[in-house]
Amino acid sequence: MSGQQSSGPWALSEVATAQDRTWQDYVRKVRDGKDSSFAEQWANFERIFAGRQAVDGPPLVWQPNSQVERSNLRALMREIGVNSYPEIHRWSVTDRVAFWSRTVERLGIVLTSPPEHVLDLSDGDIKDPRWFAGAELNIVDSCFTARPDQPAVISASEEESAGAVTTYGALERLVNQIANGLLERGWRRSEAVALYMPMTLECVACYLAVIRAGLRVVSIADSFSPEEVARRCEIGKARAIVTVDSYQRAGGTIDLYARVRQAGVANAIVISTGTKNPMLRDGDLSFDDLLSSRDTFESITCVPQDPINILFSSGTTGSPKAIPWTHLTPIKSAMDGHFHQDIHSEDVVAWPTNIGWMMGPWLIFATLINDATMALFEGAPHSKAFTRFVGEVGVTILGVVPSLVRAWRAGDLIDQNNWSRVRLFSSTGEPSNREDSLWLMSCTGYEAPIIEYLGGTEIGGGHLTGTVVQPASPSTFTTPALGVDVVLLDQAGETVKIGSTGELFLVPPSIGLSQRLLNRDHEQVYYAGCPRGPHGEVLRRHGDDIGRLAQGFFKAHGRADDTMNLGGIKVSSVEIERVVERHEAVYDAAAVGVQDKGEGPERLVVFVTLRKNVAREQLRQELQTRIGAELNPLFRLHDLVTVEALPRTASNKLMRRELRARYTGNRSPGAVIVDGI
Repeated sequence: MSGQQSSGPWALSEVATAQDRTWQDYVRKVRDGKDSSFAEQWANFERIFAGRQAVDGPPLVWQPNSQVERSNLRALMREIGVNSYPEIHRWSVTDRVAFWSRTVERLGIVLTSPPEHVLDLSDGDIKDPRWFAGAELNIVDSCFTARPDQPAVISASEEESAGAVTTYGALERLVNQIANGLLERGWRRSEAVALYMPMTLECVACYLAVIRAGLRVVSIADSFSPEEVARRCEIGKARAIVTVDSYQRAGGTIDLYARVRQAGVANAIVISTGTKNPMLRDGDLSFDDLLSSRDTFESITCVPQDPINILFSSGTTGSPKAIPWTHLTPIKSAMDGHFHQDIHSEDVVAWPTNIGWMMGPWLIFATLINDATMALFEGAPHSKAFTRFVGEVGVTILGVVPSLVRAWRAGDLIDQNNWSRVRLFSSTGEPSNREDSLWLMSCTGYEAPIIEYLGGTEIGGGHLTGTVVQPASPSTFTTPALGVDVVLLDQAGETVKIGSTGELFLVPPSIGLSQRLLNRDHEQVYYAGCPRGPHGEVLRRHGDDIGRLAQGFFKAHGRADDTMNLGGIKVSSVEIERVVERHEAVYDAAAVGVQDKGEGPERLVVFVTLRKNVAREQLRQELQTRIGAELNPLFRLHDLVTVEALPRTASNKLMRRELRARYTGNRSPGAVIVDGI
């Protein structure tokens, strides 16, 4: 953080040092087979760290181990001659040209023409820089620098659990057949092709082929309704859409081609899964007929700022922001994967995701540019089949969403003996909680840390995260990402002090930061009205509420727009939800602030799903008591609503705006009415 990371953490108190040492001694006993139940481990965690002072920061439950010396980050530190992480982060944001030049070299980014300048600010606008000015490239070339016989993708599904291996050579041949097929059928440079399908081998190949052919991908999550599909195709100006006829998930059949027809989207390219084999409309094409017989292809050369992918924000009201990724954005994704998730060529990387969420493209680029292997499972990730797949294919780096971790834990879905090769977790999508995070680490005997990862589509990766060269504490971040500087400001525009929470702003420039929006004024969305930084820096709005902890740690408290004003006091929805979810009868919760007829004071409404039946009024009174005791006695629970499930986006984020709209009667088309709302 600007002005904060440079100082680094200070010495722990003797008490905190003893606590951390006692915990490590206890973990060794756990690995030896003692205290095998997590309930015992959690009880000991609370006992060991009882009374920890805020000045000592959160409990350190994982210490850097043998991974450190062979890590990509330590290699970079040796290359530039620094000994501490604060030093290397400071270097990455004060000498951006040197950092990104070194990163491009380490990642093996293929440039067909070298740049005249790594960073051109000659126009004087730090918000609209020209990175690698004068260079030419196609970022897909950088995805195929591994040996052709090296595994690129391991695929499995709910029906076919055994992992099928596709090498880099085989994947590139398929990519080339698709790229040739597109051009042979008349697609022209810069036209757009939508992808609306699960994250499979064919999805990855189509994604890379469209970009290699000089076209643009319009990413659409496979969970979206026909109306949302039509809207995204219209915004992205998609000339065609690639989909599957249908696929199986959690025992049910999802008919995607039927949704495409209902959406009225023309020119569908349909991959047959063999489950339905529907008749194609006139003008539609089977995937097999698209494939060219030619399996070599010379990539269409582009400039760095050419768009490759239109992704959409997860907004739940109005039109979603259409965010173009360029040939530069994947460099940010791959850099994060290289230094923060520590991806090596021998790693097997899995992250349950889809092509409509930024983590789908992120997974493709972070894995393939780092010459690693991607593990793809077609089906429900909250299933025993998926957790078994992780062990059977030897996943070493596993990405998660906190609600997915909760489902694994609630369903007792993990055989810890099968996860012996997992050396690192990474968590994103929503704020995590400490107990579930500690449970996940326990599944590897506390050998694997969790690299918390927070960012967004509009920056191509993360702004806060962790590393394998720093100690880890559950549900916290240890650092801004390399190459990214951040500032935390309170409501008065002052720098947030330790123990306080504020809004996170980015300090441009950085590779990955968007510079255009298709359907919004970029300046208005990200810069208009932003304060200056503590040293006069231009700041960019991002919208995360972040708590600054001692010892250089950070805590996510949700989106800044997920706060409410209750009786003149601002509180995060996440803070209320954590209190509510500690009730034994509550499984999941969402807290929103509502106004009477859109004006006046906000009133607190809490939506819950239940673990067990309980009288509504009794639960309401008990939750009111907890909220008053644990947060503030002035916070009054206006209403409690029980629902079967909480609405979430394709990236599993709570749709609090949708709940607020349903409650006040401003329902979006097709919204499900829950419990009388």
